[in-house]
Amino acid sequence: MTLNPAIPVTAIDTELLLRLGVAALIGLLLGIDRELRRYPAGLRTHGLVCFSAALTTVSVISLYNEIGGPGSRMDPLRMVEGIAAFMGIVAAALIVVRGGDVHNLTTAVHLWLASAIGVASGAGQWPLVAIGTGMALVMMTLLRVLEKRWLEPLSEENGGTDGRERSPRTL
Repeated sequence: MTLNPAIPVTAIDTELLLRLGVAALIGLLLGIDRELRRYPAGLRTHGLVCFSAALTTVSVISLYNEIGGPGSRMDPLRMVEGIAAFMGIVAAALIVVRGGDVHNLTTAVHLWLASAIGVASGAGQWPLVAIGTGMALVMMTLLRVLEKRWLEPLSEENGGTDGRERSPRTL
């Protein structure tokens, strides 16, 4: 079997550390919401998902440039397809339907978001990472405030449930 030449440890540079470090930190940041609400898939899960997506992206882009480049038949977009398929399996395993209520849907979407930001971080698409992170944090915090202010009181008045996840994390 012929392998690509190993990259020496001295090849660790600031750009590589930045791409992987930003992904890990943003994943952890995204996981805070789930952790504080004691839902499944908290800090560690989000951090690992975002970091692993970035790691896979960096690896695939590096191999693409090293082995084939633009003139080759290699398709680096298959990496995104693989990450998307895996996250779909994880999300499907999280989502539970009980008595007509859907649980853990938001947690599944959080993980998909973490993987998308991980791919963008791994590819070094910094404006996309910044916009995606900013918008995600605004949606997670601003929408929670709006839910507590207007939707929860309205739901209680109508005697219904608000449809949000309820199952606490099991220890």
